[in-house]
Amino acid sequence: MSFLGNILAVAESSASNAESSASNPVSSSLTLLFASGLALVHLLAGKLQFVYALSRSRWLSFAGGASVAYVFVHIFPELSQSQESFEQSNNSILGFFEHHVYLVALLGLTIFYGLERLATESRRRQQKGNQPNSTSTSVFWVHIGSFAFYNALIGYLLLHREELGLGNLILFFCAMALHFWVNDYSLWEHHKDNYRHIGRWVLAGAVFLGWAIGLATQISEVALAMLFAFLAGGIILNVIKEELPDEQQSRFWSFALGATIYTALLLAL
Repeated sequence: MSFLGNILAVAESSASNAESSASNPVSSSLTLLFASGLALVHLLAGKLQFVYALSRSRWLSFAGGASVAYVFVHIFPELSQSQESFEQSNNSILGFFEHHVYLVALLGLTIFYGLERLATESRRRQQKGNQPNSTSTSVFWVHIGSFAFYNALIGYLLLHREELGLGNLILFFCAMALHFWVNDYSLWEHHKDNYRHIGRWVLAGAVFLGWAIGLATQISEVALAMLFAFLAGGIILNVIKEELPDEQQSRFWSFALGATIYTALLLAL
């Protein structure tokens, strides 16, 4: 094994041991650092608008490729493991989902699709009424509240993932950071100044809230599987609607490069 491989193995072993106990200060500090990084993606979103102006399609295509790779190479296999958790559960409430964990993922996808349509229709009504090209205040709060829940789940999963270890934590963080980055563009497009002044702060705080809940509580494996499946459905929808740009704006090689690099990283660790 190479020198770098030895270092990664030692670091991953240390991180796995740290994550096995929620009270371990190293684990708390490490995951808090990654939660802070995800929150910063939202807080710095306004500073990154010049990147979109320079080459929106190239960056969105690269982020789309990386996110799609994470969904197909990492999330789907974990959903398969979640299916086993459902099958082994004796909880009658979960009986309906015993052989259908993917229904929970479908529910997540459907809800976030409905939210996207709600925001789009609100902007259309605002424009017809000679209002600014942004959503109404009520739709803004529904949309941001839903994404706050989404972000809180991700913050929670920083501490309670099915696969522990430093390598998996880094991959999860990078995939979610890319995902947040592109979500920021979509949310800013829908809500304009409301998102810049209020929304991004709410979403950044939600990451810390989810992390704090994860630090203080630990739910059952079956309940965690439900949350992860729901989150996976939301991620898949957001990949489809936003991280794969319109054909006129997409860059195939940027998408392919993002997918190839992230697939290689996922398979290597």
